[in-house]
Amino acid sequence: MLSDFAPRLIAWQQRHGRHDLPWQGSFEPYRVWLAEIMLQQTQVETVIPYYLRFLDRFPDLGALAAAADDDVMARWAGLGYYSRARNLHAAARRIMAEHGGVFPEAMDALLDLPGIGRSTAAAIAAFAFAQRRAILDGNVKRVLARVFGIEGWPGARTVETRLWELAENLLPASGIRSYTQGLMDLGATLCTRARPRCGACPFAPDCVANRQGRQGELPGARPRKALPEKAIVMLILLHGREVLLEKRPAPGIWGGLWSLPECPADADPVRAAAGLGYGAEAGRPGAGLIHTFTHFRLRIQPWLLPVRRTPGVGEPGRLWLALDELDGAALPTPVRRILENLRAGAGPITGGVPAWP
Repeated sequence: MLSDFAPRLIAWQQRHGRHDLPWQGSFEPYRVWLAEIMLQQTQVETVIPYYLRFLDRFPDLGALAAAADDDVMARWAGLGYYSRARNLHAAARRIMAEHGGVFPEAMDALLDLPGIGRSTAAAIAAFAFAQRRAILDGNVKRVLARVFGIEGWPGARTVETRLWELAENLLPASGIRSYTQGLMDLGATLCTRARPRCGACPFAPDCVANRQGRQGELPGARPRKALPEKAIVMLILLHGREVLLEKRPAPGIWGGLWSLPECPADADPVRAAAGLGYGAEAGRPGAGLIHTFTHFRLRIQPWLLPVRRTPGVGEPGRLWLALDELDGAALPTPVRRILENLRAGAGPITGGVPAWP
Protein backbone atom coordinates (compact mmCIF):
# COMPACT_ATOMS: atom_id res chain seq x y z
CA MET A 1 0.00 0.00 0.00
CA LEU A 2 1.21 3.54 -0.77
CA SER A 3 1.99 5.14 2.57
CA ASP A 4 1.62 8.63 1.11
CA PHE A 5 -1.55 8.00 -0.91
CA ALA A 6 -3.74 10.38 1.10
CA PRO A 7 -1.35 13.35 1.36
CA ARG A 8 -0.43 13.03 -2.31
CA LEU A 9 -4.09 12.99 -3.30
CA ILE A 10 -4.94 15.96 -1.06
CA ALA A 11 -2.08 18.01 -2.50
CA TRP A 12 -3.20 17.18 -6.05
CA GLN A 13 -6.83 18.07 -5.32
CA GLN A 14 -5.97 21.41 -3.77
CA ARG A 15 -3.92 22.37 -6.84
CA HIS A 16 -5.68 20.62 -9.74
CA GLY A 17 -9.08 19.46 -8.48
CA ARG A 18 -12.50 20.97 -9.10
CA HIS A 19 -13.35 23.95 -6.92
CA ASP A 20 -16.17 25.74 -8.78
CA LEU A 21 -19.02 23.21 -8.78
CA PRO A 22 -22.28 24.86 -7.62
CA TRP A 23 -22.55 22.70 -4.48
CA GLN A 24 -18.98 23.48 -3.39
CA GLY A 25 -18.12 26.35 -1.07
CA SER A 26 -20.96 25.47 1.26
CA PHE A 27 -21.04 22.60 3.70
CA GLU A 28 -24.76 23.07 4.39
CA PRO A 29 -26.08 19.49 4.76
CA TYR A 30 -29.18 20.00 2.60
CA ARG A 31 -27.11 21.15 -0.39
CA VAL A 32 -24.52 18.42 0.09
CA TRP A 33 -27.23 15.76 0.33
CA LEU A 34 -29.09 17.04 -2.74
CA ALA A 35 -25.90 17.02 -4.82
CA GLU A 36 -24.89 13.53 -3.68
CA ILE A 37 -28.30 12.08 -4.52
CA MET A 38 -28.37 13.71 -7.96
CA LEU A 39 -24.82 12.54 -8.68
CA GLN A 40 -25.71 8.89 -8.12
CA GLN A 41 -25.19 7.24 -11.53
CA THR A 42 -25.31 10.63 -13.29
CA GLN A 43 -22.53 12.80 -14.75
CA VAL A 44 -21.69 16.16 -13.18
CA GLU A 45 -22.39 18.06 -16.42
CA THR A 46 -25.90 16.60 -16.55
CA VAL A 47 -26.60 17.27 -12.88
CA ILE A 48 -25.57 20.95 -12.69
CA PRO A 49 -28.61 22.55 -14.42
CA TYR A 50 -31.03 20.23 -12.59
CA TYR A 51 -29.36 20.99 -9.26
CA LEU A 52 -29.63 24.74 -9.79
CA ARG A 53 -33.28 24.59 -10.88
CA PHE A 54 -34.20 22.24 -8.04
CA LEU A 55 -32.47 24.42 -5.47
CA ASP A 56 -34.13 27.53 -6.85
CA ARG A 57 -37.56 25.91 -6.39
CA PHE A 58 -36.78 24.14 -3.10
CA PRO A 59 -34.10 26.25 -1.37
CA ASP A 60 -34.15 24.35 1.92
CA LEU A 61 -35.31 21.19 3.64
CA GLY A 62 -38.61 22.70 4.76
CA ALA A 63 -39.53 23.82 1.26
CA LEU A 64 -38.85 20.36 -0.15
CA ALA A 65 -40.75 18.58 2.62
CA ALA A 66 -43.79 20.82 2.13
CA ALA A 67 -43.86 20.47 -1.67
CA ALA A 68 -46.45 18.50 -3.59
CA ASP A 69 -45.30 15.22 -5.15
CA ASP A 70 -46.04 16.42 -8.68
CA ASP A 71 -43.98 19.57 -8.14
CA VAL A 72 -40.95 17.56 -7.02
CA MET A 73 -41.25 15.08 -9.89
CA ALA A 74 -41.66 17.89 -12.43
CA ARG A 75 -38.34 19.42 -11.34
CA TRP A 76 -36.67 16.00 -11.58
CA ALA A 77 -38.19 14.93 -14.91
CA GLY A 78 -35.49 14.07 -17.44
CA LEU A 79 -32.77 13.32 -14.87
CA GLY A 80 -33.75 9.64 -14.66
CA TYR A 81 -33.65 7.07 -11.86
CA TYR A 82 -36.85 8.57 -10.49
CA SER A 83 -36.79 6.59 -7.26
CA ARG A 84 -34.09 9.08 -6.21
CA ALA A 85 -36.61 11.92 -6.32
CA ARG A 86 -39.25 9.94 -4.44
CA ASN A 87 -36.72 8.94 -1.78
CA LEU A 88 -35.40 12.50 -1.53
CA HIS A 89 -38.89 13.83 -0.91
CA ALA A 90 -39.70 11.09 1.61
CA ALA A 91 -36.41 11.67 3.44
CA ALA A 92 -37.07 15.42 3.70
CA ARG A 93 -40.42 14.72 5.31
CA ARG A 94 -38.84 12.20 7.68
CA ILE A 95 -36.18 14.69 8.77
CA MET A 96 -38.82 17.32 9.46
CA ALA A 97 -41.00 14.87 11.39
CA GLU A 98 -38.40 12.81 13.24
CA HIS A 99 -35.39 15.13 13.58
CA GLY A 100 -37.08 18.47 14.07
CA GLY A 101 -35.94 19.70 10.68
CA VAL A 102 -32.26 19.27 11.60
CA PHE A 103 -30.24 17.11 9.21
CA PRO A 104 -28.86 14.14 11.20
CA GLU A 105 -25.08 13.73 11.63
CA ALA A 106 -24.86 10.16 12.92
CA MET A 107 -24.13 7.47 10.32
CA ASP A 108 -26.90 5.22 11.60
CA ALA A 109 -29.43 8.04 11.24
CA LEU A 110 -28.18 8.89 7.75
CA LEU A 111 -28.39 5.26 6.64
CA ASP A 112 -31.95 5.08 7.98
CA LEU A 113 -33.13 7.73 5.51
CA PRO A 114 -34.68 6.60 2.20
CA GLY A 115 -32.27 6.53 -0.74
CA ILE A 116 -29.04 6.80 1.27
CA GLY A 117 -26.60 3.91 1.13
CA ARG A 118 -23.19 3.44 2.71
CA SER A 119 -21.14 5.49 0.24
CA THR A 120 -23.67 8.33 -0.04
CA ALA A 121 -23.98 8.52 3.75
CA ALA A 122 -20.19 8.67 4.05
CA ALA A 123 -19.96 11.47 1.46
CA ILE A 124 -22.59 13.51 3.32
CA ALA A 125 -20.82 12.89 6.64
CA ALA A 126 -17.44 13.86 5.18
CA PHE A 127 -18.50 17.02 3.34
CA ALA A 128 -21.23 18.34 5.63
CA PHE A 129 -19.78 17.32 9.01
CA ALA A 130 -16.05 16.66 8.31
CA GLN A 131 -16.36 13.09 9.58
CA ARG A 132 -13.60 10.61 8.72
CA ARG A 133 -15.63 8.28 6.50
CA ALA A 134 -14.73 6.23 3.41
CA ILE A 135 -16.67 6.52 0.16
CA LEU A 136 -16.80 3.94 -2.62
CA ASP A 137 -18.78 5.12 -5.64
CA GLY A 138 -18.08 4.02 -9.22
CA ASN A 139 -15.28 6.53 -9.77
CA VAL A 140 -13.53 5.57 -6.54
CA LYS A 141 -13.77 1.86 -7.31
CA ARG A 142 -12.07 2.49 -10.65
CA VAL A 143 -9.27 4.58 -9.10
CA LEU A 144 -8.51 2.05 -6.36
CA ALA A 145 -8.74 -0.96 -8.69
CA ARG A 146 -6.25 0.57 -11.10
CA VAL A 147 -3.79 2.10 -8.66
CA PHE A 148 -3.62 -0.99 -6.42
CA GLY A 149 -4.26 -3.67 -9.06
CA ILE A 150 -7.51 -5.05 -7.62
CA GLU A 151 -8.71 -7.81 -9.97
CA GLY A 152 -12.32 -8.65 -10.77
CA TRP A 153 -15.62 -6.88 -11.28
CA PRO A 154 -16.20 -4.36 -8.43
CA GLY A 155 -19.84 -5.40 -8.21
CA ALA A 156 -18.85 -8.89 -7.03
CA ARG A 157 -19.21 -9.24 -3.27
CA THR A 158 -15.63 -10.39 -2.59
CA VAL A 159 -14.13 -7.65 -4.77
CA GLU A 160 -16.31 -4.96 -3.26
CA THR A 161 -15.43 -6.10 0.26
CA ARG A 162 -11.74 -5.84 -0.57
CA LEU A 163 -12.24 -2.35 -2.02
CA TRP A 164 -14.12 -1.21 1.08
CA GLU A 165 -11.31 -2.47 3.31
CA LEU A 166 -8.77 -0.62 1.17
CA ALA A 167 -10.85 2.57 1.18
CA GLU A 168 -11.10 2.46 4.98
CA ASN A 169 -7.37 1.86 5.42
CA LEU A 170 -6.40 4.77 3.15
CA LEU A 171 -8.35 7.42 5.09
CA PRO A 172 -6.23 10.39 6.22
CA ALA A 173 -6.10 11.60 9.81
CA SER A 174 -7.11 15.09 8.64
CA GLY A 175 -8.19 16.90 5.47
CA ILE A 176 -11.10 14.54 4.84
CA ARG A 177 -13.03 17.00 2.64
CA SER A 178 -10.13 17.59 0.23
CA TYR A 179 -9.32 13.88 0.26
CA THR A 180 -12.89 12.80 -0.52
CA GLN A 181 -13.25 15.43 -3.22
CA GLY A 182 -9.88 14.37 -4.61
CA LEU A 183 -11.04 10.78 -5.07
CA MET A 184 -14.10 11.99 -6.94
CA ASP A 185 -12.12 14.46 -9.05
CA LEU A 186 -9.42 11.95 -9.96
CA GLY A 187 -11.95 9.41 -11.17
CA ALA A 188 -14.05 11.98 -13.05
CA THR A 189 -11.28 13.97 -14.75
CA LEU A 190 -8.17 11.77 -15.11
CA CYS A 191 -8.84 8.12 -14.26
CA THR A 192 -11.82 7.90 -16.62
CA ARG A 193 -13.29 4.68 -17.94
CA ALA A 194 -12.05 5.37 -21.48
CA ARG A 195 -8.88 7.23 -22.48
CA PRO A 196 -7.55 7.92 -18.96
CA ARG A 197 -5.04 10.80 -18.74
CA CYS A 198 -2.36 8.84 -16.93
CA GLY A 199 0.36 11.37 -17.73
CA ALA A 200 -1.30 13.94 -15.46
CA CYS A 201 -2.09 11.52 -12.62
CA PRO A 202 -0.18 11.93 -9.34
CA PHE A 203 -0.05 8.15 -8.96
CA ALA A 204 1.16 7.29 -12.48
CA PRO A 205 4.60 5.97 -11.35
CA ASP A 206 3.03 3.61 -8.79
CA CYS A 207 -0.25 2.68 -10.48
CA VAL A 208 -0.41 -1.04 -11.26
CA ALA A 209 -2.69 -0.52 -14.28
CA ASN A 210 -0.42 2.19 -15.72
CA ARG A 211 2.81 0.27 -15.16
CA GLN A 212 1.38 -2.90 -16.70
CA GLY A 213 -0.58 -1.17 -19.47
CA ARG A 214 -3.86 -2.64 -18.15
CA GLN A 215 -6.04 0.46 -17.93
CA GLY A 216 -8.59 -1.25 -20.19
CA GLU A 217 -8.68 -4.37 -18.00
CA LEU A 218 -8.92 -2.79 -14.56
CA PRO A 219 -11.39 -2.69 -13.01
CA GLY A 220 -12.83 -5.93 -14.35
CA ALA A 221 -15.92 -5.70 -16.52
CA ARG A 222 -19.40 -6.71 -15.45
CA PRO A 223 -20.17 -10.22 -16.75
CA ARG A 224 -22.02 -9.81 -20.03
CA LYS A 225 -25.70 -10.60 -20.05
CA ALA A 226 -28.12 -10.02 -22.91
CA LEU A 227 -30.59 -7.22 -22.16
CA PRO A 228 -34.16 -8.51 -22.22
CA GLU A 229 -36.63 -6.57 -24.34
CA LYS A 230 -40.22 -5.57 -23.79
CA ALA A 231 -42.55 -4.08 -26.41
CA ILE A 232 -45.58 -1.89 -25.68
CA VAL A 233 -47.98 0.46 -27.42
CA MET A 234 -48.38 3.93 -25.92
CA LEU A 235 -51.83 5.34 -26.56
CA ILE A 236 -51.99 9.01 -27.46
CA LEU A 237 -55.64 9.67 -26.70
CA LEU A 238 -56.24 13.12 -28.12
CA HIS A 239 -59.21 15.43 -27.64
CA GLY A 240 -58.74 18.73 -29.42
CA ARG A 241 -55.24 19.74 -28.32
CA GLU A 242 -55.35 17.84 -25.02
CA VAL A 243 -53.81 14.43 -24.38
CA LEU A 244 -54.71 11.90 -21.69
CA LEU A 245 -52.00 11.05 -19.16
CA GLU A 246 -51.97 8.52 -16.34
CA LYS A 247 -49.90 8.76 -13.18
CA ARG A 248 -47.41 5.91 -12.86
CA PRO A 249 -47.54 3.98 -9.58
CA ALA A 250 -44.61 4.21 -7.18
CA PRO A 251 -42.42 2.28 -6.80
CA GLY A 252 -41.77 1.16 -10.35
CA ILE A 253 -40.49 2.43 -13.68
CA TRP A 254 -41.19 6.18 -13.96
CA GLY A 255 -43.00 6.01 -10.62
CA GLY A 256 -44.74 9.27 -9.77
CA LEU A 257 -44.50 10.67 -13.32
CA TRP A 258 -47.34 11.29 -15.76
CA SER A 259 -47.18 8.93 -18.73
CA LEU A 260 -49.27 7.80 -21.68
CA PRO A 261 -51.65 4.84 -21.20
CA GLU A 262 -50.13 1.56 -22.39
CA CYS A 263 -51.31 -1.70 -23.87
CA PRO A 264 -49.48 -4.85 -25.05
CA ALA A 265 -47.79 -4.64 -28.43
CA ASP A 266 -50.21 -7.15 -29.96
CA ALA A 267 -53.36 -5.48 -28.63
CA ASP A 268 -55.85 -3.49 -30.71
CA PRO A 269 -55.31 0.20 -29.75
CA VAL A 270 -58.95 1.11 -30.46
CA ARG A 271 -60.17 -1.66 -28.17
CA ALA A 272 -57.61 -0.64 -25.54
CA ALA A 273 -58.93 2.94 -25.64
CA ALA A 274 -62.48 1.64 -25.28
CA GLY A 275 -61.36 -0.38 -22.26
CA LEU A 276 -60.25 2.89 -20.67
CA GLY A 277 -63.71 4.33 -21.31
CA TYR A 278 -62.98 6.40 -24.40
CA GLY A 279 -64.53 5.88 -27.81
CA ALA A 280 -61.77 6.22 -30.38
CA GLU A 281 -61.93 6.85 -34.08
CA ALA A 282 -59.56 5.03 -36.41
CA GLY A 283 -56.02 5.99 -35.42
CA ARG A 284 -52.58 5.65 -36.87
CA PRO A 285 -49.11 4.69 -35.59
CA GLY A 286 -46.24 7.09 -35.22
CA ALA A 287 -42.53 6.36 -35.46
CA GLY A 288 -41.44 3.79 -32.89
CA LEU A 289 -38.60 4.39 -30.49
CA ILE A 290 -36.39 2.43 -28.10
CA HIS A 291 -35.66 3.45 -24.51
CA THR A 292 -32.95 1.57 -22.62
CA PHE A 293 -33.08 1.08 -18.87
CA THR A 294 -30.35 -0.48 -16.73
CA HIS A 295 -31.92 -3.94 -16.83
CA PHE A 296 -34.02 -4.04 -19.99
CA ARG A 297 -34.78 -2.36 -23.29
CA LEU A 298 -38.24 -0.98 -24.00
CA ARG A 299 -39.62 -0.80 -27.55
CA ILE A 300 -42.36 1.81 -27.73
CA GLN A 301 -44.91 2.12 -30.52
CA PRO A 302 -46.93 5.35 -30.20
CA TRP A 303 -50.50 5.16 -31.54
CA LEU A 304 -52.45 8.34 -32.14
CA LEU A 305 -56.19 8.10 -31.43
CA PRO A 306 -58.62 11.03 -31.43
CA VAL A 307 -61.24 10.29 -28.80
CA ARG A 308 -64.56 11.60 -27.55
CA ARG A 309 -64.85 12.71 -23.96
CA THR A 310 -66.81 15.08 -21.75
CA PRO A 311 -64.69 18.23 -21.32
CA GLY A 312 -63.90 19.16 -17.74
CA VAL A 313 -64.48 15.71 -16.26
CA GLY A 314 -61.53 14.62 -14.14
CA GLU A 315 -60.68 11.12 -12.94
CA PRO A 316 -58.35 10.02 -10.13
CA GLY A 317 -54.90 9.22 -11.48
CA ARG A 318 -55.67 10.72 -14.89
CA LEU A 319 -54.99 14.12 -16.35
CA TRP A 320 -55.90 15.86 -19.61
CA LEU A 321 -52.88 17.98 -20.50
CA ALA A 322 -52.82 20.63 -23.20
CA LEU A 323 -50.00 20.13 -25.68
CA ASP A 324 -49.01 23.74 -25.08
CA GLU A 325 -48.37 22.94 -21.39
CA LEU A 326 -45.84 20.13 -21.81
CA ASP A 327 -42.85 22.11 -20.56
CA GLY A 328 -43.86 22.17 -16.90
CA ALA A 329 -45.18 18.59 -16.72
CA ALA A 330 -43.44 15.68 -14.96
CA LEU A 331 -43.05 13.38 -17.96
CA PRO A 332 -40.66 10.49 -18.70
CA THR A 333 -38.11 11.38 -21.38
CA PRO A 334 -39.57 9.17 -24.18
CA VAL A 335 -43.11 10.39 -23.49
CA ARG A 336 -41.91 13.98 -23.68
CA ARG A 337 -40.23 13.24 -27.03
CA ILE A 338 -43.40 11.68 -28.44
CA LEU A 339 -45.60 14.57 -27.35
CA GLU A 340 -43.18 17.27 -28.43
CA ASN A 341 -43.11 15.68 -31.90
CA LEU A 342 -46.91 15.67 -31.92
CA ARG A 343 -47.09 19.29 -30.76
CA ALA A 344 -44.63 20.34 -33.46
CA GLY A 345 -46.60 18.76 -36.28
CA ALA A 346 -50.23 18.40 -35.27
CA GLY A 347 -51.46 21.94 -35.75
CA PRO A 348 -55.13 22.75 -35.09
CA ILE A 349 -57.17 19.56 -34.72
CA THR A 350 -60.82 19.73 -35.70
CA GLY A 351 -61.61 16.08 -36.21
CA GLY A 352 -60.35 12.93 -37.83
CA VAL A 353 -56.70 11.90 -37.47
CA PRO A 354 -54.29 14.83 -37.12
CA ALA A 355 -51.10 15.05 -39.09
CA TRP A 356 -48.22 13.05 -37.63
CA PRO A 357 -44.78 14.70 -37.96
